[in-house]
Amino acid sequence: MKTCNKASTPETIRFQELVKRGSITEGQLQEAWREAVQRDMELETILRYEFNIPRRVLLESLAEYYGCSWLEYDERRPVPPELLIGLDANQLCLSQWFPAIRDGNTVVIAAADPCDPVVHAEAAKIFLDAPCEFRVALAQDILGFIQDFLNGAPQHIIGNERTGLAYWRNTMSRWRTRLACYRTDFALLRTRFSLLRGGLALITIGRTLLHLPSRYSLALFYWIMIAAGFGLVLLGLAGYARIKRSVVSPPHYQTIVEVTSASLYFLENYQFSERKPAESTTPHTMLARLANMLPNCCVFIDSSLDNKVRSYLAHERNSLAAQRTVAACYRTVYSRARTGLSFIRTGVSFTSIGLGLVGYFGVGWMTLLDTFLIAAGLLLAVDGFIWYWPVRKEQCEASKCAIIA
Repeated sequence: MKTCNKASTPETIRFQELVKRGSITEGQLQEAWREAVQRDMELETILRYEFNIPRRVLLESLAEYYGCSWLEYDERRPVPPELLIGLDANQLCLSQWFPAIRDGNTVVIAAADPCDPVVHAEAAKIFLDAPCEFRVALAQDILGFIQDFLNGAPQHIIGNERTGLAYWRNTMSRWRTRLACYRTDFALLRTRFSLLRGGLALITIGRTLLHLPSRYSLALFYWIMIAAGFGLVLLGLAGYARIKRSVVSPPHYQTIVEVTSASLYFLENYQFSERKPAESTTPHTMLARLANMLPNCCVFIDSSLDNKVRSYLAHERNSLAAQRTVAACYRTVYSRARTGLSFIRTGVSFTSIGLGLVGYFGVGWMTLLDTFLIAAGLLLAVDGFIWYWPVRKEQCEASKCAIIA
């Protein structure tokens, strides 16, 4: 069993390292001690909340004094259930220690005074011959461990599982925010694309009007229209290139679906999936399978002291958040497909117009403009096909997915 370098000493001596570091003066430390005695509170609580000394600074000061490592309370820390068998919450509160981690065969114990022989004796009585490593922790942190993990039977411990669920809800919210940014990029791209489409339209109109007979010479005006069209085309291409090169440029379709699946990983640890009979047609795409899986995920929580109604509601909130995440992924996929289809539609239109102008007016020096329209249309159609083709299957299987509500 590992021991510390120093024996127990009065409270103010335990925090002398704070004075050496300049975090607090000796006078302030004595004042905090008097206030703690008067208010019947822990000195660390006064230092933390009245003198605004961070938790980590207090832990590092105590670790330096005791010559051991420190352990910080974390609501998400999974305490092995076997460490909780035989523990007496009242006794732990009096002695201020708690077994928090199992590192191989070693039991890591958080203790307010890791050099207290009473703590060592109690730990040896519980864990017999298992080696123990004592780490210093704040008394408030030890109380947090006790409250989280000793409110129910050891075989049915939830602890602060709601914190883990809240963590996953935040993860899904951040991903949905990023998906919203991607959809905004798609919308901005379509807006820029409308400038490009307007520019090509001006070029087409100007090139056509140059061949029409007129009593007045409006050739200059028509050329101005063509020049303005080229200007709009350049503006549209500049916006398109900026979005393609930006840091938050829309990733590949498969990447979006894979990250969405990763953000739903909590379903394997916090939810339970009911197995239904295999359907005759199983969706081929990952996103469709995710959508079909969500309605089958449910939560079974038995009544106990540590499982209140809010625990069940926390699971339900996560299930609804998972459904919103899949729906957000679908909206992003369809936004990408809609952008690609607008490219294809415009590209086919202008390619047809360019070919029609060549066929109607014949080959001449103005055919350069017709060729530009044909080439631009082909490029737009190819680019749109690249955007649309990877997501085409989702349109076929979306109607077969279970409705999530």
